[in-house]
Amino acid sequence: MIYHLSLHTAGIIAGAFLVLVGLLGLIAPGSANIVRRLPRSNITGIILLTICLVWAFWLLATIQMGEFSAFRRPLLIALPIGYGLTLRFVDEFLAARALGILCLLAAEPLLDAAFLRYETSRLLITVFAYLLIVAGLFWVAIPYLLRDQINWSTRSVFRWRCLHAIALIYGSVILRFTFTQY
Repeated sequence: MIYHLSLHTAGIIAGAFLVLVGLLGLIAPGSANIVRRLPRSNITGIILLTICLVWAFWLLATIQMGEFSAFRRPLLIALPIGYGLTLRFVDEFLAARALGILCLLAAEPLLDAAFLRYETSRLLITVFAYLLIVAGLFWVAIPYLLRDQINWSTRSVFRWRCLHAIALIYGSVILRFTFTQY
């Protein structure tokens, strides 16, 4: 265990995130215009990539690497260099790629919290984590896909509200199970 996060805490974090995103989309459908600019936003990309750098640097500095511990120092040096090179040469869809990396980093604590738990409802968090992983892999490898997904979801107000209603319901179900079963 790297994070020492309980299933209860992971459920609160995942459920609250989904409820917050769902409520923001339902209450402010005009936020779709802001979301449309997200994949190409350079400032957002720098902020998200910096968060990813700090998180990955902390992970690399603290995890048990076993027989690979000799690689810790070179990787700790290579990580900021890769960050700088990414900012310099990968400016196209930087926010989409950084969001994908953040999704990949965020999925691990959720899976770690649900690991070896017997409650069937833990699968709600596990499914959410695997959705983050699949989305993250696609957004890092094919960043224009995020732009296309956002354009599809914002094409009509009905579609935008339906997707956010699904996120709100899913987050509410996670929170319900969090407070009753975990």
